[in-house]
Amino acid sequence: MSSLTDRLAAASRDRSTTPVAQPEMKNGFTARGPAGSGPSEDRLTELKGQVHSKLLEQLGPKLYDAELTQSELEQMVRAALQDAMAGEETPLTIADRSRITEEIADDILGYGPIEPFLRDPDLSEVMVNGPNDIWVERSGRLAKVVGKFNDEAHLRRTIDKIVSRIGRRVDESSPMVDARLPDGSRVNAVIPPLAVDGSLLTIRKFSADPYTVQDLIAFGSMSERTAQFLEACVKGKLNIVVSGSTGAGKTTTLNVLSSFIPSDERIVTIEDAAELQLHQDHVLRLESRPANIEGKGAVDIRDLVKNSLRMRPDRIVVGEVRDSSALDMLQAMNTGHDGSICTVHSNGPRDTLARIETMVLMAGMDLPMRAIREQVASAVDVIVHQARLRDGSRRITHVTEVERMEGDVITLQDVFLFDHSRGFDEAGKSLGSLRSTGLRPKFLEKLAHNNVRMDPMIFAMEY
Repeated sequence: MSSLTDRLAAASRDRSTTPVAQPEMKNGFTARGPAGSGPSEDRLTELKGQVHSKLLEQLGPKLYDAELTQSELEQMVRAALQDAMAGEETPLTIADRSRITEEIADDILGYGPIEPFLRDPDLSEVMVNGPNDIWVERSGRLAKVVGKFNDEAHLRRTIDKIVSRIGRRVDESSPMVDARLPDGSRVNAVIPPLAVDGSLLTIRKFSADPYTVQDLIAFGSMSERTAQFLEACVKGKLNIVVSGSTGAGKTTTLNVLSSFIPSDERIVTIEDAAELQLHQDHVLRLESRPANIEGKGAVDIRDLVKNSLRMRPDRIVVGEVRDSSALDMLQAMNTGHDGSICTVHSNGPRDTLARIETMVLMAGMDLPMRAIREQVASAVDVIVHQARLRDGSRRITHVTEVERMEGDVITLQDVFLFDHSRGFDEAGKSLGSLRSTGLRPKFLEKLAHNNVRMDPMIFAMEY
């Protein structure tokens, strides 16, 4: 709570205004009118500083009260803001009064200039490229917005506010950090000296109401048949790898696949920053931890995967496998922990297998390549590959069965494949769709052993 007071005092010293967003950003701010239509920008900046000072005087030690909940603190701050603004004798328009109130509240209770964009449900990503350059992603397309921080120090305070809430730090000795917001949105920050032109902050927003399988069908990310197929694969305890590039929607798909897990099973989730939103009753969430300032105490994904095997899991869900933890994940899949799900960065189903092989070698084990491939072929049943197309849409492009070893090669079979042949319409939107290849997977018998049966028409060719 003391850091909140520090931010109030710092904001008061800054005595500068946060940005007015473009009207179409729907952030509640109003654009400035013509010259002479109200107080000058400098006068508004001065007023904002005065209101900050009054707020500090009025709230004082109350900001240190640890018994206050976030909602109570918000009500108290907003009430104090209203009182401070009511005492101002300078004539202000309703728009200017609302603007100053919102900007101060955003700095105290939220994340300053980017708070309006975080509130906008139409935005999926917020990118800060230094204090004077803010970009957002809307419908898969990037756009620069009118907004900036006061200076580098203001941006650094915002980053510190985010990472300190989950017990992480960012400084010159540790200039990169992964974190998350209270709603699960993923945060990455890089500060100088690594970031040459000012601190970089990237926030991938997650919906307060997680996407369901019906949402993905409506978006065109998958077809109705594919959804039925993947639901059967999850309930039938097949091991699934969700692959794709950065920003392709892997975590969203992983979340939807996890929703198919029966509610009577014990699920252990393992992530760098906890962002999965599972609604089953029996979910245990584990989160990795970076080293402390002395370089000790780090707990990585591999350690958590090892430990999860002692927690009697029915399912292990790993947010992302990116290093030697791939070996432990394969071991888990091959030692009775069927139904595990994880994500991997790759360019396609075949590349996914090559990436897993490479990550297993990172474990430092002197294993022959054939032995690694046999482990992969035995462990992984299905690869769900996702891509972000040139129109900004995120689509599942491959649902591929991992069959068996033939010689030194793992054979793959596409069950569903995205049809790119229809091209794009005049607006640049993809006309393709995910279609069945007509091939029946070999693991249907394994599903039958788990009392899961599929309608044969799921695999019928589509024309």
